[in-house]
Amino acid sequence: MNNNKPTLSFWQIWNMCFGFLGIQFGFALQNGNVSRIFQTLGANVDDIPILWVAAPLTGLIVQPIIGYWSDKTWNKLGRRRPFFFYGAILTTLSLFIMPNSPSLWIAAGMLWIMDASINVTMEPFRALVSDNLPKKQRATGYAMQSFFIGIGAVVASALPWMMTNWFDIANTAPAGQIPDSVKFSFYFGAVVLLVAVFWTIFTTKEYSPEQLESFNEQEHSDAQNA
Repeated sequence: MNNNKPTLSFWQIWNMCFGFLGIQFGFALQNGNVSRIFQTLGANVDDIPILWVAAPLTGLIVQPIIGYWSDKTWNKLGRRRPFFFYGAILTTLSLFIMPNSPSLWIAAGMLWIMDASINVTMEPFRALVSDNLPKKQRATGYAMQSFFIGIGAVVASALPWMMTNWFDIANTAPAGQIPDSVKFSFYFGAVVLLVAVFWTIFTTKEYSPEQLESFNEQEHSDAQNA
């Protein structure tokens, strides 16, 4: 009996990876604008690197934990999709709250929450390619993810400029206030992230642990017989 993992179509791979577009919107908005938000709220330039320690430290802690948990998870939503779902909701809320932070320390706390939430969503996305695709298609899956990462990074990084130059939204504000161009960029990015991740959740199925075990046994058998 052949238990090889089914080959997926181009559009099935597209749907499976589409959520990465939203994840990259979150990362790009964070990387491109959070320092500006910190400075607006009173941070000295010399203090910004300390405030940014949240990003690498959070990723270092969260990614292996989420990777382990998602390997052991199976419920009505599946294996990886529960993490997509809750991570996307938390990241969306963070993107709405961050540009409205009333003080520097709230903004710094939101950076921790936002980075942790993005990592909750992102880490299982990478694993989904290995779960759903046979070996011969995994390079295509990772390439598709890279495509969406690139598109998301370029568009999201340019959003404040687009808001100002295309939609005439103010890029300046009184001292201590975040400009509307930044606020609306975060709002738009939050919507894109939620829609993109939910698109993957509702268009992509996952294999049960039993099915994955059967596929892995078949791959191991094929490798031994090669």
